[in-house]
Amino acid sequence: MSQTANKIRAKIKTEENSNSAAKRISTDFLELLENQFPITDLRKTLKLRSASAFAHKLNIHVNHLNRSVKAINDKPTSIIISERILAETKRLLKQTEWNVSEIAYALGFTEVTHFNNFFKKEMNMNPSQFRKSLIENRKQKL
Repeated sequence: MSQTANKIRAKIKTEENSNSAAKRISTDFLELLENQFPITDLRKTLKLRSASAFAHKLNIHVNHLNRSVKAINDKPTSIIISERILAETKRLLKQTEWNVSEIAYALGFTEVTHFNNFFKKEMNMNPSQFRKSLIENRKQKL
C-alpha cells in the first residue's frame, strides 16, 4: 500500500473521530440547554446563558465547543442559546401572568432593559406589545 493511501486513510479516520466527538459535544450542549427549561418557578433562574458557561460546565474550551456545535448544527452556539431563550420568553408571555421584569430575571437577565432590547431585536416589538398582541388575537378568535 502506498504512503499516500495510508495518509488518506489516516485523515479519514481522524475526521470521523473528530466528527463523532463534535456530535457528542453538541449533544451534551443541547441536553444541558434543554434541561434548564421549562422555567416554572420564579426563584430558579437560568444559570447557563453563554457559550463560556456551557464550555465550563462541559470542561472544554469555549472555542472547541463553538467549533463542535457549529459543525453539527450549522449555527453558532450563541445563536442556539438565544433562540431557545426567545422561545421560552414567548412561552412565558403566553402562558403565565408573570410581569415582564419577573420573566427577565427568571431568564437570567440582570437588567430588564437588556431583556427588552434582546426581545425587541428578535421580534421587532417589546415583550409587553407581544403579550398585548396575543390577547388581541385571542379576542378576535372568540
